[in-house]
Amino acid sequence: MQRFALALLALCLVTPLAGAQPQPQGFADVFPPAEYAARRAKVMDKLGDGVAVIQGSAEWPGYVAFRQNAQFFYLTGVEVPRAVLLIDGKSKQSTLFLPSSYRLANSEGPMLVAGDTARIVTGVEQVLPRDSMIAVLDRLGRGGRKFSAPYRGESRNAGAREQSTGFDRENALDPLDGRPSRERVLIDKLQAFGGGREVLDLDPTIDALRMIKSPAEIRVIRESTRIAQAGLAAAMRAAQPGVYEYQLAAAASFEFKNAGSQGEAYFPLVATGANAAWPHYHGNSAKLGANDLVLVDYAPDYKYYQSDVTRQFPVNGVYTARQREMYTIYLRIYQTVESAMRPGMAPKDVIKNALVQMDSIMAHFTFTDAKVKAAAERMVASYRTRQAASLGHMIGLETHDAAVPYDVLQPGMVFSLEPALTIPDEHVYIRIESVYLVTPTNVENLSATLPVEPAAIERLMKDRKPKGPVP
Repeated sequence: MQRFALALLALCLVTPLAGAQPQPQGFADVFPPAEYAARRAKVMDKLGDGVAVIQGSAEWPGYVAFRQNAQFFYLTGVEVPRAVLLIDGKSKQSTLFLPSSYRLANSEGPMLVAGDTARIVTGVEQVLPRDSMIAVLDRLGRGGRKFSAPYRGESRNAGAREQSTGFDRENALDPLDGRPSRERVLIDKLQAFGGGREVLDLDPTIDALRMIKSPAEIRVIRESTRIAQAGLAAAMRAAQPGVYEYQLAAAASFEFKNAGSQGEAYFPLVATGANAAWPHYHGNSAKLGANDLVLVDYAPDYKYYQSDVTRQFPVNGVYTARQREMYTIYLRIYQTVESAMRPGMAPKDVIKNALVQMDSIMAHFTFTDAKVKAAAERMVASYRTRQAASLGHMIGLETHDAAVPYDVLQPGMVFSLEPALTIPDEHVYIRIESVYLVTPTNVENLSATLPVEPAAIERLMKDRKPKGPVP
């Protein structure tokens, strides 16, 4: 009898209640449908009588959580694999094509499919089965409509534009591979539907929109940056001689996941001592030395939006005299650029104004080490000879986010600032990175909560866990 009761209890725990209607998966709750509709409307305005076709990502061939690519997500919020979006500039309507039935290998439950529910949930004017897509494209092509599509490789799961481009290029050049990208295949098929007419590149249009963040996007990026700071603060508190780089990464990763992040924006860059000389070092296997500086560059993927924050700090919690000298002059030079930034300013003018402050700082700073002074002079000289088109990379749906050339800092831009001071023959590399939002009145440091001043970092690190192998 007891075994029967236990079996009945177990069955109840795993069997859905009769009449329960699970919500279909496939639409992210990051923004309301109206946010995505407004973005599609801006694309329509650029298309004229043309038609844009954007394909969603395919599923991963394994037990990996599905994440939609950046361009498709930006316009739909839809997370269904192999979905396709058609934006018609002439009719001013969009059509979403969804697989008639689909079950992810790593997911259970109903997926969003064509019908009234999908139309209401997504806000897309028309939602059709994916099986009907070819006939629609054929009709549009025979009607003389000009197609547009993204050219650049898709970016998802800690992706980056430059990485996608390089991946597709290497595949195409590999004599044992030679495959075209999914984007290239789509372009060729659209060209065939259009009777050989050129398919226009849609990326610049979407990139220009993505470069200026909406208030809703800014709220999500602000939270992503808050989580990044919490993770790096945890890494600072976990640092002590004898622990490993991967343990600092684990301390930060816990904070990311505990705050609801869906993953990481990029692999953790935790570099102790000379490892920091490789800017994208990610071995994460070295043991921290008592007199090392350790660099942690790590951020979450939160509701599809990224951040990018870096701090560098002493493993034992206290800077040596030389470390303090190197770090302090670096920080003062960094802060001249930070303080010179204003809405409406061209990057080259920001640097021009910052150089005035840099020269004053260099003239009054007390150097005790000739090599540190030479490193600071090189850092200043790099700004003096630089004709900057930008101050740093944009941040948004990708850590190195989409952008187009621009003249001045515009409200809604979010970007990072991350210069470096180096002493190459000693493998010394000093760098921090913060995230900035251009508002109508100023340039706000979204990562200002995480300290950068040496004394403030030392105070934070006093609150550390007892000595031991696990952070």
